[in-house]
Amino acid sequence: MMSLADVLGALGVFLILLAYFFNLYKKIETGSLLYILMNLAGAILAFLSSVMIHSLPFMVLEGTWAVVSLVALIRLYLKPWRKT
Repeated sequence: MMSLADVLGALGVFLILLAYFFNLYKKIETGSLLYILMNLAGAILAFLSSVMIHSLPFMVLEGTWAVVSLVALIRLYLKPWRKT
């Protein structure tokens, strides 16, 4: 039976890879809301899994991935108000 950490990690990695796959096959763009949200949700889930299994390297990796995705989300949200 899979632990909660395994389930969260597997779901998180699945979301990140699915976003990458969709982008690779031109189903979604890297700047799209769906792509950003899939990466953010996946990174958060994988980060939580990493915390649960006490894996510092993966905490750093997934934490960074989540921050980068969050910044992309904020930039996307603020885009209509930015001056060009």
